Amino acid sequence: MTAITTYDLPRETPSAGWLVAAGQIYRRWAVNNVREAWGIGVGLLQPVVWILLFGQVFKSVGSIPGFGSGSYITFLAPGILMMTVLYSGVWAGTSYIEDIDNGVMNQTLTAPISRSAVVAGQLGVQLTLGLVQSGLVLVIGYLGGARYPGGVTGVLLALAAATLLAIIFCAGSVAIALTTRSQIALIGLSQMIILPATFLSSGMMAPNLMPGWVQTISKYNPVSWAVDIGRSALAGNTDWPFTSEHLGYLAALAALSFWWAVSAFRGYQRTQ
Repeated sequence: MTAITTYDLPRETPSAGWLVAAGQIYRRWAVNNVREAWGIGVGLLQPVVWILLFGQVFKSVGSIPGFGSGSYITFLAPGILMMTVLYSGVWAGTSYIEDIDNGVMNQTLTAPISRSAVVAGQLGVQLTLGLVQSGLVLVIGYLGGARYPGGVTGVLLALAAATLLAIIFCAGSVAIALTTRSQIALIGLSQMIILPATFLSSGMMAPNLMPGWVQTISKYNPVSWAVDIGRSALAGNTDWPFTSEHLGYLAALAALSFWWAVSAFRGYQRTQ
């Protein structure tokens, strides 16, 4: 008998670096968003409607004794800024639900890339859209009469607070989506989160004019932290101890929320 010689060739597992993987995921979601231009249009139009609508409807609030601000639109602009990233962020998980329903998620799970890169790539697209919306809010607010004595430094601090707030709610939405795997559950939970987060904050009303129990809740509300940072920074009277401390709190919550999203992703993978 003739012996047949076989050779075991080394197998290479294809892999991509974290930044490359995150970049490709970012590109994929960015292309999807561009293809659905109506969604981007609505997302950009929403803050314009809010700042003009709330600014006109509640304009007389600025004249209430003890309000502490001569212009309600100047007071309101930072609140609308944070509301915009909040409302955009809580819907971030809907894209994952669509991927699960369409079978795309299972294909993603076969890719030899870091799960944190997958979350970070999609999160990057959400943050990009959020920054565009934030800039639009500030511009529309200025055209509507708001003024920002804090200058460039104030604007950058407000955007930093808005970005951290966006990470918290975007990553949290992703975690909820991957845990519940239900569009209905995600929508219901999102509504239960964003309404109290909005109206139990200092976004639209001066804290000293709120009921006592609302003031207490507002002090521990991350939305209020972001609003107060942005408001003082844009006004040019930044309270640096408060700003540094609460930016740290927002950063910690953002890191915790991101970790939750990655853990939910791995939990989803284990059940497939």
